[in-house]
Amino acid sequence: MSLRSINNSNETQLITLCKQGDRYACKQLFETYSGKMMALCFRFARDRNEAEDIMQEGFVRVFTKLHLYSGTGSFESWMKRVIVNTAIKYRQKHIVKHNYIELDNLKFMDNSEDIIDQLSKEEILKLIQTLPDGYRTVFNLYVMEGYSHKDIGKALGIEEGTSRSQLAKARNLLKKKLLKLYKLAG
Repeated sequence: MSLRSINNSNETQLITLCKQGDRYACKQLFETYSGKMMALCFRFARDRNEAEDIMQEGFVRVFTKLHLYSGTGSFESWMKRVIVNTAIKYRQKHIVKHNYIELDNLKFMDNSEDIIDQLSKEEILKLIQTLPDGYRTVFNLYVMEGYSHKDIGKALGIEEGTSRSQLAKARNLLKKKLLKLYKLAG
């Protein structure tokens, strides 16, 4: 079975074998999804080492909670949710908590020039990684993962309004960084 071309039938067999403790199946499952999950972890981490730590903890959770996967819906989506929750828990455990400041009616810079089109995916991810931890986490959960501010607030133990202000500050800071980068390149 090719690790890259795993189909639903093979995936179901692989998951069943993993639930039974088959180490080879667990290795195959890891190899099949580790690239995508590492990219996900990297968005929440400050650097590669932290991303690797999150991924390792995430896969441990995936394998210990595999019995909770019902088989309905996408396994990859289920796994992604476990990894995102692991990233949130990792952040809460290892990152110094910051005081959040509410900002109402925050004005954004004009983004008439679309600088982002000139950057590669890697350059954009590097810019996101430079955000302070709280901003980066809220930005990733809202923009990249599609969480609502209510869900972000529950997951991080912050108010919904705080999530909104952290996102606004993250966007504003990213815009400033993009403008600075554009001026340096121009």
